[in-house]
Amino acid sequence: MPYRIYVDGEWVAASGGEAIPVVNPATEEVVAEVPRSGVKDVARAVEAAAAALPAWAARPAAERAALCAAVAGALKERADELADTIVNELGMPLPLTRLIQVGAPINTFASMPEVAAGIDFEERLGGSVVYRDPIGVVGAITPWNYPLHQIAAKVAPALTAGCTVVLKPSEVTPLNAFVLADVMHEVGFPPGVFNLVSGTGPEAGEALAAHPLVDMISFTGSTRAGRRVAELAAAGVKRTALELGGKSPNVLLDDLDDAAFEDAVRKGVGACFLNSGQTCSALTRLLVPRDRLPAAERIAAEEARTYSPGDPRDPGTRLGPLVSAVQRDRVREHLRAAAEDGATTLTGGPDAPDGLERGFYVRPTVLTGVAPESRIAQEEIFGPILVILPYSGEDEAVRIANGTPYGLAAGVRAADPERARRVARRLRAGQIRINDGAHNGLAPFGGFKQSGYGREYGRFGLEEFLTTTSVQL
Repeated sequence: MPYRIYVDGEWVAASGGEAIPVVNPATEEVVAEVPRSGVKDVARAVEAAAAALPAWAARPAAERAALCAAVAGALKERADELADTIVNELGMPLPLTRLIQVGAPINTFASMPEVAAGIDFEERLGGSVVYRDPIGVVGAITPWNYPLHQIAAKVAPALTAGCTVVLKPSEVTPLNAFVLADVMHEVGFPPGVFNLVSGTGPEAGEALAAHPLVDMISFTGSTRAGRRVAELAAAGVKRTALELGGKSPNVLLDDLDDAAFEDAVRKGVGACFLNSGQTCSALTRLLVPRDRLPAAERIAAEEARTYSPGDPRDPGTRLGPLVSAVQRDRVREHLRAAAEDGATTLTGGPDAPDGLERGFYVRPTVLTGVAPESRIAQEEIFGPILVILPYSGEDEAVRIANGTPYGLAAGVRAADPERARRVARRLRAGQIRINDGAHNGLAPFGGFKQSGYGREYGRFGLEEFLTTTSVQL
């Protein structure tokens, strides 16, 4: 299957005949190839989606949601295969891959009946009836860092809303998408409702964003790429939903006692290092009271050293490789530039970890002595790099926290929960975690400013794929 694309209910050869290698980031070995789809392949998939749209949109939402729930069941049966596949192409440690990279998308597909039941698809408004209709053909362009999770966040609600979909996964981690396409076929989605084209962003992605029969583009990726997608979509007056970058703050307030402060710092390192720091919502800036900076530096450096990089299949590994040589080199360059700008490296640095010259590894790193306005404290790095920033007073903490071009996520820790909530309400971020608040897969996810617009998950994510029609009686 990875040598074909999935269009109109069939596995078919891509038009160009070229292939894209998929590289295992831990070994640097090519583990598979996928087709390099071009404009003709994208057009074929979009035309199939457009042809399938009327019949699919006419089916009851409960039936569409039930098929998505069936996808969850089929994915669960293939969970071991999916985990193995994603470890091979992404390099996240195996236990976390099972829990997050496989478990989360299963939960998203499984939630669709509950989500659909919470949407009023028809509403009487005075002398009118307002219908909530599917927006149409959706082009879904997804990233490499949480590949199947981000696919599910777009595909499941779009299909449940009554849209048809053309999916273009990241060419860096595409193999999981082929397993999903096989599952979609197996559970009985009608031909053309779901289509898969593999390829690069500048070729397949741009062709999808520009195609006149596509009604909406849902994109997750870098802010730079998001701007290009929005530009192409604007020419066709398409709706867009963009989930982009982040440089998220984690604010530790001054009422924490020593034990709670240490716990918050240690957990803050983990909130930065998840998936080797390759998380758009990672809490990469740790804001601490100025008089507790020395303690924060000591604790964070100590905790970071426990994140042993290595083989993602080794039970002792806490930190896998970065996804590619390009990503590794980019992160190392950021670290070199930070050192030149005067940053102090408490642990880590740009050199390869000891004994790991092969594979795209980076040392887990903690930096201090940087200005909030410096490049390392402003730009998204996408690696296991934590920056510690001191503040004096709550107002300065809020100013530093909000003082980047991004606004995707944030964290607040305090002894007084009400104070934590007051500070959280001053932060410009789409999702804020207070005192280790648990993740909620039905709550909206999305950002402010250059972190994008639109929301994913739960009814908020489904509503992105709906529009309204009013009928006057």
